Amino acid sequence: MTLVCNDPARFTEDMLAGFLDANARYVVGVPGGVVRAHKTRPGKVAVVIGGGSGHYPAFCGTVGPGFADGAVVGNVFTSPSAEEAASVARAAHSDAGVLLTTGNYAGDVMNFNLAVEQLRGEGIDAHYFAVTDDVASAPRGEEAKRRGIAGDFTVFKCASAAAEEGLDLAGVVRVAEAANAATRTLGVAFDGCTLPGADAPLFTVPAGRMGVGLGIHGEPGVAEEEMPTAAGLARTLVDGVLGDRPEAPERRIAVILNGLGRTKYEELFVLWGEVSRLLRDRGYTIVEPEVAELVTSLDMAGCSLTVMWLDEELERYWTAPADTPAYRKGVSAIAAPVGEARSRHDVETAAAPVALAEKADDDGRTGGRLVARALTAMATMLADAETELGRIDAVAGDGDHGRGMVKGSAAARDAAAAAVDAGAGQGSVLIAAGKEWAAKAGGTSGVLWGALLTALGTRLGDTGTPDATTIAAGMRAGYDALIRLGGAAPGDKTMLDALLPLVETLEQRAAHGDTWTEAWRAAAEVATEAARATAELRPRVGRARPLAERSVGTPDAGATSLAMCARTVADCFTYITQGDS
Repeated sequence: MTLVCNDPARFTEDMLAGFLDANARYVVGVPGGVVRAHKTRPGKVAVVIGGGSGHYPAFCGTVGPGFADGAVVGNVFTSPSAEEAASVARAAHSDAGVLLTTGNYAGDVMNFNLAVEQLRGEGIDAHYFAVTDDVASAPRGEEAKRRGIAGDFTVFKCASAAAEEGLDLAGVVRVAEAANAATRTLGVAFDGCTLPGADAPLFTVPAGRMGVGLGIHGEPGVAEEEMPTAAGLARTLVDGVLGDRPEAPERRIAVILNGLGRTKYEELFVLWGEVSRLLRDRGYTIVEPEVAELVTSLDMAGCSLTVMWLDEELERYWTAPADTPAYRKGVSAIAAPVGEARSRHDVETAAAPVALAEKADDDGRTGGRLVARALTAMATMLADAETELGRIDAVAGDGDHGRGMVKGSAAARDAAAAAVDAGAGQGSVLIAAGKEWAAKAGGTSGVLWGALLTALGTRLGDTGTPDATTIAAGMRAGYDALIRLGGAAPGDKTMLDALLPLVETLEQRAAHGDTWTEAWRAAAEVATEAARATAELRPRVGRARPLAERSVGTPDAGATSLAMCARTVADCFTYITQGDS
């Protein structure tokens, strides 16, 4: 259990403050994460890694010479926002472009791709790459669907070394792709991890059993087996990884035996003795292995085995020197940092400029106040529902949905209030709320809710009073934005399964002449029933997909929270239309 904290909701912020103070020689903080303490030298590609917290020393612990130029730091087990990713990349960039890379999780993929679009719009050559090393999360032939777990480390290390050597952006991307194609990982869990402030783990493993094929965000394994001896566990890991080996002739391999947070180093060394013997018996030469905690999962008990098949180029990058807060290799070969130290001005200007709100008329400002009131009601409701939403999400996911929704809605509430104080209309209030929801919640739900509110706000505008047809069109625009971003479809067991019925009912009732409040209440009821019906679906995308059968019988957390928000808005505006303004 994670015992040392102040306010659990600020665990990441407090952790990052301490990390920066303890490692000022290596890193400085910028909005969204950390970058090297010295500027990226001219002509060098910047490599920016990232993801949610809870995995230390990944990601911020490996920023330094020979490794990453920056790390985007999200909340625990939650993707950073697009704004945060763009901010760190902007600060790390020199003049040769930037590679942004994460594990293959929906929230990371959406947010970092959005950041790349933003950076390119600013004239920065940017590229995104997702690591897919987890053999348990999708079968051979569907490698693009696999998660990125401890194999993140080998890919990030090789790409960073290539950038340090002077390859251009295309070359660094090529090395990342080659390292990923050559890397395989399998993990096991002996017990689950506990989020800061929580009183129970995200999942448990029965005594005498182990979960095979775990995720690193608190997802349980895809199967359970009897807990073996160290020799038996070594066979499970080695057979699982080598059984999915790439079509490559190489017999030289980089190997990581990775602890997940609670498995002691002495235990890892016992296991390594068995693993290394098996690998050598099968004809492999092990090159500079790592037996350590490199990609953790808070306090999870367990471990993973990563193998990267080495050609001459990948071996050169794997063995290249690095000097970071938590990982050092051949440091005597690393020269003193090149480039001037970053100033306070560099840090303060890393964030993107804030756009001004559009001019509103009186009707639009009235609409802005009503939108802010609805967002306040949603934030209050979600705070009360956090535990239940987390419980639903933990059945086949990582259990962070409730916390993410609370952080996102609270940020949206505050942003809406600030926009109202500035005289914004309903459109700008929604856009401001969406931006902050995405920035503070992170993860898949953060970027999707941010896109939904932004699309709705763009359609409503800041002048006049929107009618039912306009609001229905705005929600349709939001739905279309989520389809483009998420790569999901109705029936995949996501929030879309509640959102589409909501939108369709709004459109139907608006066409029949209902007021928007009447249409919304009817649509909220339909969305609620649709969310309940997701219990019978099997997830086809996202973190829950590897545990599809386990999720049957439990409704989707995203669909549930969307329906709850729709009902809250209906109740809020029913109250307003009954006499409160």
